[in-house]
Amino acid sequence: METPTVKKTSKKDYRKLILEGFANHVLEHGAQPASVFKFAKELKMKEEEFYTYFTSFEAIKSAIWVSIYDTTLEAIESQEVFKEYSAREKFLSFLFTWIEELKKNRSYLLSLYSDKTQSFKSLPADTKEFKEKFKDFAGEIILEGKETQEIATRPFITEKYDEALWLQVAFVFRYWLDDRSPRFEMTDAAIEKSVNLAFDLMGKSALDTFLDFAKFLYQNK
Repeated sequence: METPTVKKTSKKDYRKLILEGFANHVLEHGAQPASVFKFAKELKMKEEEFYTYFTSFEAIKSAIWVSIYDTTLEAIESQEVFKEYSAREKFLSFLFTWIEELKKNRSYLLSLYSDKTQSFKSLPADTKEFKEKFKDFAGEIILEGKETQEIATRPFITEKYDEALWLQVAFVFRYWLDDRSPRFEMTDAAIEKSVNLAFDLMGKSALDTFLDFAKFLYQNK
C-alpha cells in the first residue's frame, strides 16, 4: 500500500511581507501609501490583518530603522577583532558598517527623508526605537572607555555622552544623504574626522590634567 504524499504548506511571513511591500511602494511611488486600506489591498490582505503586525505606517518605518540597526550590530559583533577595539574604534566600526547597510536602502531613505534634512540636530521621529537601542550600545562603549580612561569622567557632562554620540549618528546620516562624492568618500572622511573630534573632547584633555594638578596642590598645601 502506497503512503499518501503529504503536501507541505509554507506559512507566509506577513510581517516581512508588509515591510518589503511598504519599501517597494515607496521606491515605486516616491511616497508612502495613501492609506492602510489601500496598502493592505495591494498586498491582497484584509486591513484588520495588517493591524495584527503594525498599527501604522510610522510603526513600519520604525521597524525598518531597527532592522538596519540590528543588522549593523550583528555584523560588527560577529568580528572577533571587534572585542579588542578601543571605544573610539568600536564607534567608528559601527558608523562605517551602518553606512554600508544604509547604502542598500538609499533610494528608499532618499524618497522619505531627503526633504527633511535641513538640520543636523535630529533624526526623524521614526527613529525613536532605533535611538533607544543605539543608546544602550553607546552606553556600553562609554562605560568601556571610562574603564580604560579613554573617556574622562566629568560631573554633569558624562551622563550626556550617549546623547552626544547620537548626535553624531544624526550628523552622519544627514551628511550621507547629501553626499554626491564617488563611493561616498566624503562621508567616510566626515565619519573619521567627527568621531575623532568627539572622542578627543570626551577624552582627558590638557585642561583636565591641569585641574587635577591644581586639585592635588590645593589638597596637599
